[in-house]
Amino acid sequence: MLFRLLLPLLLVLTSAAMAATPQLLLDVARFRTLAAGNNYEVEIYATVPGNGLIYVKRAPGSFQAAAVVTLQVLKANGQAAYSETITLKPPVIGDTTIDLKNPQSFLKRITLPAGQYTVRGELRDQYRKSATPTRVEQPLALNFAASGPVLSDLVFLARPASQTTAQSNFTRGNYLLTRTPGGNYARGAEQLYFYLELYQVPGGQPLKLHYHLESEEGAAADADAAIAETKSGRPTPVAGELPLGPLPAGAYTLTVEVRNAAGKVLATQKGSLQRRSQEYAPEGASLPR
Repeated sequence: MLFRLLLPLLLVLTSAAMAATPQLLLDVARFRTLAAGNNYEVEIYATVPGNGLIYVKRAPGSFQAAAVVTLQVLKANGQAAYSETITLKPPVIGDTTIDLKNPQSFLKRITLPAGQYTVRGELRDQYRKSATPTRVEQPLALNFAASGPVLSDLVFLARPASQTTAQSNFTRGNYLLTRTPGGNYARGAEQLYFYLELYQVPGGQPLKLHYHLESEEGAAADADAAIAETKSGRPTPVAGELPLGPLPAGAYTLTVEVRNAAGKVLATQKGSLQRRSQEYAPEGASLPR
């Protein structure tokens, strides 16, 4: 009888011992709004890897974790321009000893005026009461040039951007975007996919794109692509891809250039990613219901 009473506690303690330190990944991207004024759409994509959470028994052969995430955007004076707390619950699993547990993600899209901000995320494992919350911060500068061609931030994708007429937080420019948290491309990923937007270009101007991917050790790859027809006063969506092929594991920087017919560079944007060819990626981050 005592063993039966202690078994649920042992299961929790075993999960606690096996769980790594909880992680919180924040991917922040800046886009122009169509509204008048110097405003921006900011996308905050928060991801909690399942491997760092404690899973507790819900039913025979059924275990689940829960992460409480607080997201804030702070103005330069420390006041909150946005604040929200959500609870993310990864999918139920039947075995807590498996090495790979799927992540859970949350996407928030907010509109902010130009200025300097700080994006702050705080994670608390709901079943790890005594632990210090995990905190992540990064600066956010909303300061695109007022004139001339400008590119939004890069959004790295786990699969190609697919065209859609549906509207949700996960669509931009009539594309459905499946993000890869932290710009991580694990074993089995042979193609790099990404999305960004081009602003402030005259309609109908012939433009082309150049992609350059380079690691800290010097491994590199290049590609060119045609750009969709530009329209005055409207963003031009760019859904790009680049073969990863034989490139070794490591940290990479992707540079996207917009060039005119004469080859002059009109706009440039960079983004950082990781190729981890020795790690298997979990399935795409499941979305909160």
